[in-house]
Order: sequence, then structure tokens, then C-alpha cells
Amino acid sequence: MDNNKDVRDFLMSRRARITPGQAGLTAFSGVRRVPGLKREEVAMLSGVSTEYYARLERGNLRGVSDSVLDSLARALQLDEAERAHLLDLAKAAAPTRASGTGSSRAGVRPSIERILAGMTGTPAYVRNAKMEIIAANSLCLALYTGILSPATMPLNLARFMFLDPRSKDFFVEWETIADDFAAALRVESGRRPRDRYLNGLIGDLAAGSTEFSTRWARHNVHFHRTARKTLRNPLVGEIELTGDALEVPGEGLTLIAYTAEPGSNAEEQLAFLASWTAARSSPAKSGQPSNEPLS
Repeated sequence: MDNNKDVRDFLMSRRARITPGQAGLTAFSGVRRVPGLKREEVAMLSGVSTEYYARLERGNLRGVSDSVLDSLARALQLDEAERAHLLDLAKAAAPTRASGTGSSRAGVRPSIERILAGMTGTPAYVRNAKMEIIAANSLCLALYTGILSPATMPLNLARFMFLDPRSKDFFVEWETIADDFAAALRVESGRRPRDRYLNGLIGDLAAGSTEFSTRWARHNVHFHRTARKTLRNPLVGEIELTGDALEVPGEGLTLIAYTAEPGSNAEEQLAFLASWTAARSSPAKSGQPSNEPLS
């Protein structure tokens, strides 16, 4: 499998969004048949020949030097995530053995499980690069009541977002979060284009969701580091939280932690969820297991 189509579509989509004026080519402005820059203009801005850039835009990044990629990123005014994606596409174009054919579930070290359990006032979960939640603390299970439980893990967030109708009720700003999910999945796909699990996931999403396939065709990429989200919980109603992504180096895992602004209504809502969670677990500690499921 090669990534020529992904390279071609990514470069064409980035070229199409930049006007000559934005690129400082005022002398080249005027009526145009297509939006954005022409190939020869990108080539000129990148310091390469038109023929060479045409080869790149056909999807052939094999053997391209870092300096040319840097020049191309500047010419196309790529942001940090887009530049990293271009470099990933170039690395993936090099001949290599197939990878990512193993299990879709990565393990979580007991020490990380203990960190999650110790975050009693902060909903938190651990996901892998394939968008699967593979561990979560009790408060996160309460926040995701009806969606996430020990029995439903690993839960693939991308499948939930685009193939489960409950996601549009749970995520209040569904459109924005869906954009972020598709862009984050595009980043992962660029890093590992030969990953069978990811390719199967993307195929299922494209076949099952027009909303995903439309976003996927945009070739937007995004680093998921922090975001404000409003979630709809059956116990506390709408709650606005900030989610921060903390990477676990060398393990392909990310810890997502939700926090509330000090003194906000969301802080009171989280406190209520924490008390509710503690009350539910107390019968089990006294030898009287609770029969009420989390979801």
C-alpha cells in the first residue's frame, strides 16, 4: 500500500486555500479558473522547478530532502500540525516493512492505573493512538454514564462519534468535536498508513457516515492538546469542562483529564458526580455490592 493519493490530495487542498495575495504574489492576482495558487507559483515559492513540484503533487515524496519539505511547508503556509503531517507522509513514502498488524488494544501499566484511580476529583481516561479508551477512573465512568463502563472498554471514540447516534446528544458542540476527531485521526493515519486496524476503522467510518467522509476529504489535521467541551450528563445536565491531553512517552498512549474552572457551576457539578460515585462504591466496600450498573 502506498500513500500517493493522500499526499496528492493533501498538497492540492493546501494549495487551493491560499490566494496569490496571501502568498505575496500581488502581480499574479486576477481572475482565475481555479481557487488558490497554481503549481508553478508554489514551485517558485518553494525554490524548485515546476516539473519537480508536479512530481511531488502527484504523490511521490520518496527521497525528498528535509530542506525541500521545509520550503514547501513555508510556501503552503502550513501550521505545526500540517507540517508534521507532511513530514509523516514523506517518511511513510520510504520503503518499509508493514507495521501495526497486531492487537488493537495496548496495555496500561499498573502505575498508570494507580494514577487514574488517584485522580478522584478529575475525570480521566487513557486512550491509544487508535482512538480507543482502554482505561478510565470512576469519575470518568460517571461523567460518561450510559456510554462508558468496564464492560464496554475498549471503546473506540471515533466509532462512537460517527456511528453511534448517542454522540450527538452527549457532545453538545458535536460539529466542532467531529471536526477535531477527523483531523486527529488523519494525523494518526499519516503516521502509520500501513496500520491494518486504522485502515479498517477509516473504511468503516467512511462507509457508515457521510459526516465523517465529508470531513475526511478535507485533509485537515489537528493536534489534540486541549479543548473546551460541553457534555450532556444524565445526572448533572450540561457541564462545560476543559480536556487536556497528556502523552505517555514511548507507549503510544494519551491520558485525557477533564477539569472545571474554579468557582464555576461545572466545579459544583463535578463535586456532585464525585460524591455520587463515592456513595455508589461504599456499599461494595462494606460487603454489600451494589446491583445498580454504571451504564
